[in-house]
Amino acid sequence: MGLALGVRHVLGLFLLPMTTERGWSREAFAFAIALQNLVWGIAQPFTGMIADRFGSVRVLFAGCLLYGAGLYCMAHAGTPFQLAVSGGLVIGIALSATSFSVVYGALSRIVTPERRASTLGLAGAIGGLAQFAMVPGAQSAMEQFGWLGALIVMAILLTVAAPASAMLNDRSEERTGQPEQSLRHALSEAFAHRGFWLLNAGFLVCGFQLAFIANHLPAYLLDKGLAGNTAVVALSLVALANVAGTYIWGMLGGRFRKKYLLAWVYVLRSAATTVFLLLPVSEITIYTFAFIMGFGWLGTVPLTNGIVAQVFGVRYITTLFGFVFIGHQIGSFLGVWLGGLVFDATRSYDLMWICSILLGLLAALLHVPINDRQIVRNNAALA
Repeated sequence: MGLALGVRHVLGLFLLPMTTERGWSREAFAFAIALQNLVWGIAQPFTGMIADRFGSVRVLFAGCLLYGAGLYCMAHAGTPFQLAVSGGLVIGIALSATSFSVVYGALSRIVTPERRASTLGLAGAIGGLAQFAMVPGAQSAMEQFGWLGALIVMAILLTVAAPASAMLNDRSEERTGQPEQSLRHALSEAFAHRGFWLLNAGFLVCGFQLAFIANHLPAYLLDKGLAGNTAVVALSLVALANVAGTYIWGMLGGRFRKKYLLAWVYVLRSAATTVFLLLPVSEITIYTFAFIMGFGWLGTVPLTNGIVAQVFGVRYITTLFGFVFIGHQIGSFLGVWLGGLVFDATRSYDLMWICSILLGLLAALLHVPINDRQIVRNNAALA
């Protein structure tokens, strides 16, 4: 999970060298990564259904191999269309099979409800260590082998990581005392729950903010006249703070109501972005902003997953979280693509920063009215 998310985390470092050498616009690269996020979200419920039905091992194994193939083809893409297919379509499907949705779904079934929030936070923190290591690792590979060689190195890493999936066996049965539920009934139940759609809307904002920053922050800092390694350090700080943040938010989720914690995460992001824009651009302000954003980076995932499991149970957790995740990836698509589109039109990212702030405040408000009580089922309701 850390390797899969780590590679995605550093793709923004390839924007300028790849577009410069190929003669493409920023929007062309941004569209491919935006498509990746959208495909990731659309594919997530279906890979979730496969994982819920046959176990996560097969999904993770196939996902690693597909991820490696996508990176290799992305390195050799000669046109924006080829980039969209390899870096967008193929890697998007691979991410749906290798990232936190499948892993968290498996862990939610393996551990007891009392340990679930802390376990997901711990898993996210461990995965975050790989994300942190990937930033200097990718930069070093680019310096030694060039951007094309660096993509191939990452492709090899994902391919050889495939056997690690065998260690995650989640073929255990949930013991809830509630009657057995069909997938069709589970989906109908979730789609009729207002809180399910509020989580989806809030997660859309999360994807918008994270995808915009991860993919456009390096170019933004270069536009401001800072050295190229400033972006590397900033992304490293995001990943490092994410290690602590994901663990801490997960731990807090076991003690306090998750919906209120989610609201505070979005308030924190908006506040940090506002202060960052008001202060003069410097290494100190950039690194402080990166650390604060990183602290709330993926802390939303164990909290959101925890609410889904708490309300609907874990029998179809990977599938249901996959549908919530569609909202996240629609936001990611808009954050990446609009970032490139707005910059090409205005030669500035200011409008995107303002949208990120306002959407963060809206997301905080959306989580407050969520009904997070567990649904109690009976045989009559399932008939």
